[in-house]
Amino acid sequence: MNRAALVFAGLLVVLLPVSLLAGRLWLDPFTDPRAPLILMELRLPRAVLAVVVGAGLGAAGAAMQGYLRNPLADPGLFGIAPMAALGAVASLWFGFAASPYMLPLMALGGAALGMALLALIAGRTGGIALFTLAGLMIASLASASTALAITLAPSAFAMSEIVMWLNGALTDRSWRDVYLAAPLVAAGIGFLLLAAKPLDALTLGDAAARSLGVRTEMLLLLLVAGVGLTVGAGVAVAGIIGFVGLIVPHLVRPLTDRLPSSLILPSAFAGACLVLAADSAVRILPLVTELRLGIALSLIGAPFFLWLLLRMRRGRL
Repeated sequence: MNRAALVFAGLLVVLLPVSLLAGRLWLDPFTDPRAPLILMELRLPRAVLAVVVGAGLGAAGAAMQGYLRNPLADPGLFGIAPMAALGAVASLWFGFAASPYMLPLMALGGAALGMALLALIAGRTGGIALFTLAGLMIASLASASTALAITLAPSAFAMSEIVMWLNGALTDRSWRDVYLAAPLVAAGIGFLLLAAKPLDALTLGDAAARSLGVRTEMLLLLLVAGVGLTVGAGVAVAGIIGFVGLIVPHLVRPLTDRLPSSLILPSAFAGACLVLAADSAVRILPLVTELRLGIALSLIGAPFFLWLLLRMRRGRL
Protein backbone atom coordinates (compact mmCIF):
# COMPACT_ATOMS: atom_id res chain seq x y z
CA MET A 1 0.00 0.00 0.00
CA ASN A 2 1.58 3.31 -1.10
CA ARG A 3 1.63 6.60 0.77
CA ALA A 4 -1.47 8.03 -0.92
CA ALA A 5 -3.51 4.94 -0.01
CA LEU A 6 -2.39 5.25 3.61
CA VAL A 7 -3.34 8.95 3.69
CA PHE A 8 -6.88 8.36 2.45
CA ALA A 9 -7.30 5.19 4.50
CA GLY A 10 -6.43 7.24 7.60
CA LEU A 11 -8.90 9.94 6.56
CA LEU A 12 -11.57 7.28 6.13
CA VAL A 13 -10.96 6.06 9.69
CA VAL A 14 -11.63 9.61 10.91
CA LEU A 15 -14.70 10.20 8.74
CA LEU A 16 -16.48 6.94 9.56
CA PRO A 17 -17.32 7.65 13.23
CA VAL A 18 -18.30 11.23 12.34
CA SER A 19 -20.71 9.85 9.72
CA LEU A 20 -22.28 7.51 12.28
CA LEU A 21 -23.06 10.41 14.63
CA ALA A 22 -23.94 13.09 12.05
CA GLY A 23 -27.50 13.98 11.19
CA ARG A 24 -30.20 16.60 11.56
CA LEU A 25 -30.06 15.57 15.21
CA TRP A 26 -26.58 14.46 16.26
CA LEU A 27 -26.57 11.09 17.97
CA ASP A 28 -25.21 10.75 21.51
CA PRO A 29 -24.18 7.09 21.89
CA PHE A 30 -23.65 7.43 25.64
CA THR A 31 -26.96 8.92 26.82
CA ASP A 32 -29.49 8.06 24.12
CA PRO A 33 -31.03 4.61 24.80
CA ARG A 34 -32.00 4.29 21.12
CA ALA A 35 -28.41 4.85 19.95
CA PRO A 36 -27.39 1.16 19.52
CA LEU A 37 -30.47 0.40 17.38
CA ILE A 38 -30.10 3.55 15.28
CA LEU A 39 -26.39 2.92 14.75
CA MET A 40 -26.64 -0.74 13.82
CA GLU A 41 -29.78 -0.69 11.70
CA LEU A 42 -29.77 2.76 10.11
CA ARG A 43 -26.50 4.65 10.14
CA LEU A 44 -23.88 1.90 10.01
CA PRO A 45 -25.28 0.17 6.88
CA ARG A 46 -25.66 3.55 5.21
CA ALA A 47 -22.07 4.51 6.05
CA VAL A 48 -20.69 1.14 4.92
CA LEU A 49 -22.65 1.40 1.68
CA ALA A 50 -21.25 4.90 1.09
CA VAL A 51 -17.74 3.47 1.51
CA VAL A 52 -18.47 0.57 -0.86
CA VAL A 53 -20.07 2.71 -3.58
CA GLY A 54 -17.42 5.44 -3.34
CA ALA A 55 -14.55 2.96 -3.45
CA GLY A 56 -15.93 1.34 -6.59
CA LEU A 57 -16.51 4.63 -8.40
CA GLY A 58 -13.09 6.01 -7.43
CA ALA A 59 -11.21 2.92 -8.60
CA ALA A 60 -13.21 2.78 -11.84
CA GLY A 61 -12.45 6.44 -12.58
CA ALA A 62 -8.71 5.97 -12.06
CA ALA A 63 -8.63 2.88 -14.29
CA MET A 64 -10.63 4.52 -17.05
CA GLN A 65 -8.49 7.66 -17.10
CA GLY A 66 -5.43 5.41 -17.32
CA TYR A 67 -6.85 3.36 -20.17
CA LEU A 68 -8.10 6.30 -22.24
CA ARG A 69 -5.07 8.42 -21.22
CA ASN A 70 -7.49 11.29 -20.68
CA PRO A 71 -7.73 13.09 -17.32
CA LEU A 72 -11.33 14.11 -18.12
CA ALA A 73 -12.57 10.55 -18.60
CA ASP A 74 -15.38 9.36 -16.34
CA PRO A 75 -16.85 5.86 -15.81
CA GLY A 76 -20.16 7.09 -17.22
CA LEU A 77 -18.55 7.12 -20.68
CA PHE A 78 -18.57 3.32 -20.68
CA GLY A 79 -22.37 3.29 -20.96
CA ILE A 80 -22.56 0.78 -18.12
CA ALA A 81 -24.00 3.22 -15.57
CA PRO A 82 -26.78 4.40 -17.93
CA MET A 83 -27.61 0.76 -18.77
CA ALA A 84 -27.79 -0.10 -15.06
CA ALA A 85 -30.04 2.91 -14.53
CA LEU A 86 -32.25 1.75 -17.41
CA GLY A 87 -32.65 -1.66 -15.78
CA ALA A 88 -33.69 -0.03 -12.50
CA VAL A 89 -36.09 2.32 -14.30
CA ALA A 90 -37.67 -0.68 -16.05
CA SER A 91 -38.32 -2.31 -12.67
CA LEU A 92 -40.05 0.87 -11.45
CA TRP A 93 -41.97 1.32 -14.72
CA PHE A 94 -43.39 -2.22 -14.70
CA GLY A 95 -43.98 -2.27 -10.94
CA PHE A 96 -41.42 -5.02 -10.24
CA ALA A 97 -39.70 -2.81 -7.64
CA ALA A 98 -42.40 -3.76 -5.14
CA SER A 99 -40.29 -6.88 -4.59
CA PRO A 100 -37.27 -5.86 -2.45
CA TYR A 101 -34.62 -7.47 -4.67
CA MET A 102 -36.04 -6.76 -8.13
CA LEU A 103 -34.78 -3.19 -8.56
CA PRO A 104 -31.10 -3.92 -7.76
CA LEU A 105 -31.22 -7.20 -9.68
CA MET A 106 -32.66 -5.54 -12.80
CA ALA A 107 -30.08 -2.75 -12.46
CA LEU A 108 -27.33 -5.36 -12.35
CA GLY A 109 -28.93 -7.03 -15.36
CA GLY A 110 -28.78 -3.73 -17.24
CA ALA A 111 -25.12 -3.31 -16.29
CA ALA A 112 -24.40 -6.87 -17.47
CA LEU A 113 -26.09 -6.12 -20.79
CA GLY A 114 -23.97 -2.98 -21.16
CA MET A 115 -20.82 -4.99 -20.43
CA ALA A 116 -21.81 -7.62 -22.98
CA LEU A 117 -22.46 -4.99 -25.66
CA LEU A 118 -19.09 -3.32 -25.00
CA ALA A 119 -17.25 -6.63 -25.16
CA LEU A 120 -19.11 -7.61 -28.33
CA ILE A 121 -18.46 -4.34 -30.16
CA ALA A 122 -14.94 -3.46 -29.02
CA GLY A 123 -13.58 -6.64 -27.44
CA ARG A 124 -11.93 -8.13 -30.50
CA THR A 125 -9.82 -5.15 -31.51
CA GLY A 126 -9.27 -3.52 -28.12
CA GLY A 127 -8.93 -0.17 -29.90
CA ILE A 128 -9.44 2.87 -27.70
CA ALA A 129 -11.32 4.88 -30.34
CA LEU A 130 -13.78 2.07 -31.08
CA PHE A 131 -14.20 1.37 -27.39
CA THR A 132 -14.98 5.03 -26.63
CA LEU A 133 -17.46 5.31 -29.48
CA ALA A 134 -19.16 2.07 -28.43
CA GLY A 135 -19.49 3.36 -24.86
CA LEU A 136 -20.95 6.67 -26.05
CA MET A 137 -23.42 4.87 -28.30
CA ILE A 138 -24.59 2.59 -25.49
CA ALA A 139 -24.86 5.53 -23.07
CA SER A 140 -26.89 7.57 -25.57
CA LEU A 141 -29.24 4.67 -26.27
CA ALA A 142 -29.74 3.97 -22.56
CA SER A 143 -30.31 7.65 -21.73
CA ALA A 144 -32.85 8.03 -24.54
CA SER A 145 -34.68 4.89 -23.39
CA THR A 146 -34.73 6.19 -19.81
CA ALA A 147 -36.16 9.52 -20.98
CA LEU A 148 -38.81 7.64 -22.98
CA ALA A 149 -39.74 5.60 -19.91
CA ILE A 150 -40.17 8.79 -17.87
CA THR A 151 -42.30 10.37 -20.61
CA LEU A 152 -44.55 7.29 -20.90
CA ALA A 153 -44.67 6.54 -17.16
CA PRO A 154 -47.93 4.71 -16.32
CA SER A 155 -48.68 7.02 -13.39
CA ALA A 156 -47.49 10.22 -11.73
CA PHE A 157 -46.30 8.13 -8.79
CA ALA A 158 -44.13 5.94 -11.04
CA MET A 159 -42.68 9.03 -12.73
CA SER A 160 -41.85 10.57 -9.35
CA GLU A 161 -40.19 7.36 -8.15
CA ILE A 162 -38.09 7.11 -11.31
CA VAL A 163 -36.92 10.74 -11.16
CA MET A 164 -36.13 10.53 -7.44
CA TRP A 165 -34.21 7.28 -7.86
CA LEU A 166 -32.17 8.63 -10.77
CA ASN A 167 -30.94 11.49 -8.58
CA GLY A 168 -29.06 9.00 -6.40
CA ALA A 169 -29.21 8.62 -2.63
CA LEU A 170 -28.34 6.32 0.26
CA THR A 171 -31.50 7.10 2.22
CA ASP A 172 -33.23 4.13 3.86
CA ARG A 173 -30.62 1.64 2.70
CA SER A 174 -30.12 -1.51 4.77
CA TRP A 175 -27.68 -4.36 5.30
CA ARG A 176 -29.38 -6.17 2.42
CA ASP A 177 -28.02 -3.53 0.03
CA VAL A 178 -24.56 -3.83 1.58
CA TYR A 179 -24.56 -7.62 1.19
CA LEU A 180 -25.57 -7.23 -2.46
CA ALA A 181 -23.11 -4.51 -3.46
CA ALA A 182 -19.99 -5.21 -1.39
CA PRO A 183 -18.95 -8.55 -2.98
CA LEU A 184 -19.52 -7.23 -6.49
CA VAL A 185 -17.56 -4.03 -5.88
CA ALA A 186 -14.72 -6.00 -4.23
CA ALA A 187 -14.57 -8.32 -7.25
CA GLY A 188 -14.62 -5.34 -9.62
CA ILE A 189 -11.75 -3.60 -7.82
CA GLY A 190 -9.87 -6.90 -7.96
CA PHE A 191 -10.22 -6.99 -11.76
CA LEU A 192 -9.04 -3.37 -11.98
CA LEU A 193 -5.98 -4.13 -9.85
CA LEU A 194 -5.15 -7.02 -12.18
CA ALA A 195 -5.25 -4.52 -15.05
CA ALA A 196 -2.99 -2.01 -13.24
CA LYS A 197 0.42 -3.10 -14.56
CA PRO A 198 -0.78 -3.48 -18.17
CA LEU A 199 -2.24 0.03 -17.87
CA ASP A 200 1.22 1.29 -16.87
CA ALA A 201 2.65 -0.22 -20.03
CA LEU A 202 -0.16 1.31 -22.08
CA THR A 203 1.01 4.81 -21.12
CA LEU A 204 3.96 4.21 -23.48
CA GLY A 205 1.58 3.66 -26.40
CA ASP A 206 -0.22 0.68 -27.91
CA ALA A 207 2.75 -0.58 -29.91
CA ALA A 208 5.14 -0.36 -26.95
CA ALA A 209 2.62 -2.08 -24.68
CA ARG A 210 2.25 -4.98 -27.12
CA SER A 211 6.02 -5.27 -27.39
CA LEU A 212 6.11 -5.62 -23.59
CA GLY A 213 3.68 -8.53 -23.78
CA VAL A 214 0.44 -6.73 -22.95
CA ARG A 215 -2.60 -8.42 -24.48
CA THR A 216 -4.85 -5.45 -25.21
CA GLU A 217 -7.93 -7.64 -25.72
CA MET A 218 -7.53 -9.20 -22.27
CA LEU A 219 -6.85 -5.77 -20.76
CA LEU A 220 -10.08 -4.45 -22.24
CA LEU A 221 -12.05 -7.40 -20.87
CA LEU A 222 -10.56 -6.84 -17.40
CA LEU A 223 -11.57 -3.18 -17.56
CA VAL A 224 -15.08 -3.93 -18.79
CA ALA A 225 -15.55 -6.50 -16.02
CA GLY A 226 -14.03 -4.26 -13.34
CA VAL A 227 -15.89 -1.10 -14.27
CA GLY A 228 -19.09 -3.03 -14.94
CA LEU A 229 -19.10 -4.64 -11.49
CA THR A 230 -18.08 -1.53 -9.54
CA VAL A 231 -20.32 0.95 -11.35
CA GLY A 232 -23.19 -1.46 -11.91
CA ALA A 233 -23.33 -2.47 -8.25
CA GLY A 234 -23.17 1.17 -7.16
CA VAL A 235 -26.04 2.18 -9.45
CA ALA A 236 -28.04 -0.87 -8.37
CA VAL A 237 -28.13 0.16 -4.71
CA ALA A 238 -27.75 3.95 -4.82
CA GLY A 239 -28.89 5.26 -8.20
CA ILE A 240 -26.83 7.62 -10.34
CA ILE A 241 -23.99 9.23 -8.36
CA GLY A 242 -21.84 11.16 -10.78
CA PHE A 243 -18.47 12.92 -10.85
CA VAL A 244 -16.82 10.72 -8.18
CA GLY A 245 -14.77 8.86 -10.78
CA LEU A 246 -13.77 12.19 -12.36
CA ILE A 247 -12.87 14.11 -9.21
CA VAL A 248 -11.09 11.48 -7.14
CA PRO A 249 -8.12 10.61 -9.42
CA HIS A 250 -7.23 14.31 -9.61
CA LEU A 251 -7.15 14.53 -5.81
CA VAL A 252 -4.92 11.45 -5.61
CA ARG A 253 -2.59 12.03 -8.56
CA PRO A 254 -0.31 14.68 -6.94
CA LEU A 255 0.45 12.21 -4.12
CA THR A 256 1.64 9.44 -6.48
CA ASP A 257 4.00 8.87 -9.40
CA ARG A 258 0.93 9.33 -11.67
CA LEU A 259 1.03 5.78 -13.04
CA PRO A 260 -2.32 3.94 -13.12
CA SER A 261 -1.00 1.18 -10.84
CA SER A 262 -0.32 3.81 -8.17
CA LEU A 263 -3.73 5.45 -8.57
CA ILE A 264 -6.33 2.68 -8.45
CA LEU A 265 -6.13 1.63 -4.78
CA PRO A 266 -5.68 5.18 -3.38
CA SER A 267 -8.57 6.33 -5.58
CA ALA A 268 -10.75 3.61 -4.05
CA PHE A 269 -10.03 4.97 -0.54
CA ALA A 270 -10.44 8.58 -1.69
CA GLY A 271 -13.74 7.78 -3.41
CA ALA A 272 -14.98 6.16 -0.21
CA CYS A 273 -13.99 9.32 1.73
CA LEU A 274 -15.70 11.64 -0.76
CA VAL A 275 -19.03 9.79 -0.85
CA LEU A 276 -19.03 9.26 2.92
CA ALA A 277 -18.32 12.96 3.57
CA ALA A 278 -20.94 14.07 1.04
CA ASP A 279 -23.56 11.73 2.51
CA SER A 280 -22.83 13.08 6.00
CA ALA A 281 -23.15 16.64 4.71
CA VAL A 282 -26.57 16.11 3.09
CA ARG A 283 -27.88 14.76 6.40
CA ILE A 284 -26.64 17.81 8.31
CA LEU A 285 -27.98 20.51 5.96
CA PRO A 286 -31.01 22.29 7.50
CA LEU A 287 -33.41 21.65 4.62
CA VAL A 288 -37.06 20.60 4.66
CA THR A 289 -36.19 17.33 2.94
CA GLU A 290 -32.79 15.69 2.65
CA LEU A 291 -30.83 16.77 -0.41
CA ARG A 292 -30.25 13.85 -2.76
CA LEU A 293 -26.64 12.66 -2.75
CA GLY A 294 -26.39 12.62 -6.54
CA ILE A 295 -27.48 16.27 -6.72
CA ALA A 296 -25.00 17.30 -4.02
CA LEU A 297 -22.07 15.63 -5.81
CA SER A 298 -23.14 17.14 -9.13
CA LEU A 299 -23.12 20.61 -7.53
CA ILE A 300 -19.53 19.88 -6.47
CA GLY A 301 -18.47 18.04 -9.61
CA ALA A 302 -19.69 20.47 -12.28
CA PRO A 303 -17.54 23.43 -11.07
CA PHE A 304 -14.62 21.01 -10.58
CA PHE A 305 -15.02 19.82 -14.19
CA LEU A 306 -15.08 23.44 -15.40
CA TRP A 307 -11.88 24.12 -13.43
CA LEU A 308 -10.23 21.11 -15.08
CA LEU A 309 -11.26 22.36 -18.51
CA LEU A 310 -9.73 25.77 -17.78
CA ARG A 311 -6.50 24.14 -16.58
CA MET A 312 -6.38 21.98 -19.73
CA ARG A 313 -6.89 25.05 -21.89
CA ARG A 314 -3.90 26.66 -20.17
CA GLY A 315 -1.81 23.51 -20.69
CA ARG A 316 -1.51 22.58 -17.02
CA LEU A 317 -2.93 19.04 -17.24
